[in-house]
Amino acid sequence: MSDEKSLGDRLAERLSEQKPDNAPIVPRTEFDGSTGHIQTGPMEEAPDDFSALLEQFGYDPQKVRIVGNPRTSRWQAFDGRWLTAYRFHIAQTMPGLDLPALYAAVERDHEVRTSARVDGEATVVVAWGDVQTGKVDHLGGMEELLHRLQDKRDALREYLARTPHDHIVIADVGDIIEGFDNVDSQIRTNGLSLMDQVEVAATEFWKTIKLCTEYAPVDVLSIPSNHCAWRRGSKQIAGLPNDDWGIHISKRLEGLSNELGLGVKFHRPESEYLEMLEFDIRGTRLGLAHGHQAKNPKNVCDWWAKMSHAGELSCDVLLTGHFHFPTFRPSGRNPRTGRTKWHVQCSTLDNGSAWVRNAFGEDGDPALTVFTIDENGFNVSGFALL
Repeated sequence: MSDEKSLGDRLAERLSEQKPDNAPIVPRTEFDGSTGHIQTGPMEEAPDDFSALLEQFGYDPQKVRIVGNPRTSRWQAFDGRWLTAYRFHIAQTMPGLDLPALYAAVERDHEVRTSARVDGEATVVVAWGDVQTGKVDHLGGMEELLHRLQDKRDALREYLARTPHDHIVIADVGDIIEGFDNVDSQIRTNGLSLMDQVEVAATEFWKTIKLCTEYAPVDVLSIPSNHCAWRRGSKQIAGLPNDDWGIHISKRLEGLSNELGLGVKFHRPESEYLEMLEFDIRGTRLGLAHGHQAKNPKNVCDWWAKMSHAGELSCDVLLTGHFHFPTFRPSGRNPRTGRTKWHVQCSTLDNGSAWVRNAFGEDGDPALTVFTIDENGFNVSGFALL
């Protein structure tokens, strides 16, 4: 006997067989005191008042905030209207930080010292590495970081005063901000919002650049890094390698320098697809990369050799960071000049890394790594940790 059920009866049966995943979206929320989410119901327009949305779901906007990008679901209702539901990630609001007051306190605590320059035919390379602005770890938070960076600038001023030179290269070795998309815990542990991280990182880098311009012509190098990458979640890179907060800061400071007529020259990778650059210093090629590409500090020189084989980083000195402790070691020889090639892994300037200590057993003291390059190449005697 043929199936005499009406279309309406068959549709009703299909609807009754739907899995829970296909059920209509209903408003709900979950929050464990640190992170969670809000799932809205069907809406005809996107919410434009996030404080009201938080209050609607029972949260205090002063204590809970919306973070990241929402997940959007969109479908057409039976009456032809298009409806949208949103899933927002939420997190505990970080304690307030009065940045102007904190900067004023740091300036009061540090005496401004000036010194005369010692002229000489050499270039000082300053490695501004792994500041990870906004990070809170076992060495402290924002107050400790700002005092540390000012201490390092004071030490740099003394180094420049006693070291013969006529040119300075400042290298942002990467991870100038901490970011929020490397690990989930950053939402809970960071001391600054992403916007404030970028602002403070740019301000501190600019102070260092301005200091160096008092002594000699300055070139500033910047490359992408893992903490500064534009991501969707901790594993997915959202854009090109140069879609990077460190590169963004470099471009903004270049505009500021040009407006003020400081004459500072800024350099970034030649292609938006590259994560490294090379820069000629008195005939010696300086290579700059963050170092996360090597996965392990013992593998950096092997990675460098592979890059040279691919036509990248055919340099005499490779400067990297990432691994939170300083080293410098010979690695190969330039067949044209006969000189030893060097790998310099710079110190970090951040608040320490419990993660690196637990993973590798080493977490070096914060320091500003500097060295000199002259007509004979890398000058070992000029290497210092300030």
